[in-house]
Amino acid sequence: MPVAVSAGGASFLLEVGAVILVLALLARLAARTGFSPIPLYLIAGLVIGAVAPPSIDAEVIVIESQVAVILLLFMLGVEYTIHEIVSSLRAGYGPSIADFVLGFSPGMAAGLLLGWEMLPSLLLGGVTYVSSSSIVAKVLDDLGRLGNRETPAILSVLVAEDLAMAPYLPLIAVLLAGGSLFKAAGLAVAAAGLTVITLFFAHRHGHVVNKGISHPKSEVVLLTVVGLLLLAGGAAELLNVSAGVVAFLVGLSISGSIADRSRELLSPLRDLFAAIFFVSFGLQIDVGAMVGVLAVAVLLFVVTAAAKLYTGWLAALRISGVAGRLRAGTALVARGEFSIVIAGLGVAAGTESALGPLAATYVLLTAIAGPLLTRYSSGLLTLSRRLRLTRTPAQPGASDAGPAGRAGAS
Repeated sequence: MPVAVSAGGASFLLEVGAVILVLALLARLAARTGFSPIPLYLIAGLVIGAVAPPSIDAEVIVIESQVAVILLLFMLGVEYTIHEIVSSLRAGYGPSIADFVLGFSPGMAAGLLLGWEMLPSLLLGGVTYVSSSSIVAKVLDDLGRLGNRETPAILSVLVAEDLAMAPYLPLIAVLLAGGSLFKAAGLAVAAAGLTVITLFFAHRHGHVVNKGISHPKSEVVLLTVVGLLLLAGGAAELLNVSAGVVAFLVGLSISGSIADRSRELLSPLRDLFAAIFFVSFGLQIDVGAMVGVLAVAVLLFVVTAAAKLYTGWLAALRISGVAGRLRAGTALVARGEFSIVIAGLGVAAGTESALGPLAATYVLLTAIAGPLLTRYSSGLLTLSRRLRLTRTPAQPGASDAGPAGRAGAS
């Protein structure tokens, strides 16, 4: 006999349904304009939270957010092969180091200059450091640039950032919980070791995972992949290792036809949970508090956007011309899922009241400006050339981009 839904349960269904319909409208708008929907979801969460905050249990939001991160990072891992990852890491360690120094330092320095303690400053450093792999991948796909010469350089930076989260997130989680620095460092080293082991397993024995998942019926594949991800994510969290990073590594283990089927089956589910995840983060932010941190967020955006431009330029220096280097730099500007996860840890722990509003404002600025800068990078290059020509007489046969720079321009 069916169990009747209580009044509270019915209210919950109404609220969630209404929120999802709003997100559907925003997704339609994003699809029509060719713009990333993530900043729209964040804005929706801010508006809903300010006007009519839904009475959704905080524990539900935490669990849903965890599932969303797992699916986001898994699908990112599925996009690449372990061989691509290894070769990218070998080729791009120099730019990746520069990326960490130039990306992490401004956020940490800003926190300290604002009078924050070291822990929330470390969190803000993580927020400004890591680019949004999901936004970057979507923008490159939308613009047809996945096959461009500079794309492997972008990939090498993104992979290094995602893998850096393996030791960073457990380190921060232990410190937020009041654990000792020794314990936190130990878990960070263990997480890094687990990442290396998983990469090795994916490189040598990925076919075993493919064989275990493979089945003629899509239903079986879907249930197997989701169950595997949740089990791996839960075990990782018990060990204070990021479930998202583990999901990313599981995605790397899958290749061939199984990767294609996983992408087809899980993409809609990922998009649903991701949309709810981003709007849920917005729901937790005090819109009024964002006004007070706007100036700091804008300053951080300017400094770190310039840093990402330099990082992308450096990463693509040997494989692409001027246009490709500029495209690589602009592609890395956007921040998204990991920045929000990091800020969410600090907000949940109550470390610094201004961290959530500042992170939300900063992510909004980068998530909006990043795709725009990437889309119009060619126009920016043309404009800079025109400005330079007005100042300097043109030299016969002069050119600032070789064939590699002209190839793949879009």
